[in-house]
Amino acid sequence: MMKDLIDILKRQINSAPLEKQRPESLDSLVAKCTGWSEARLIFKNGKRETQMLKLIEEIGELASSIAKSSSVADDIGDALVVLNNLAIMSGLTLQECLAAAYADIKDRKGHINSAGVFIKAEETMR
Repeated sequence: MMKDLIDILKRQINSAPLEKQRPESLDSLVAKCTGWSEARLIFKNGKRETQMLKLIEEIGELASSIAKSSSVADDIGDALVVLNNLAIMSGLTLQECLAAAYADIKDRKGHINSAGVFIKAEETMR
């Protein structure tokens, strides 16, 4: 009886998510997503134009989730998968794209107005 109880408790402990478990690295997840896309011949048979349409679809789903106050994790993740596909199809990596974007914004000055819109400093000087 006691052995059965111990076995049940061990199974529950082993199947319970660990709160302090570290999330998988971004590099590892990008590699898995790239492999998933390769296995589905997205890079071989796909086109950037159709991936762009897929991105718009995923962004629409994200907008819907925001409007409904639903979880956006899967929607953002789906958009990242498609952005990764577009980057690879363009001869780039997500890291290169993000680095280029950060280089563009790092010194940008501005503010968020009362409507929640970012206004570049140079736009207020016009």
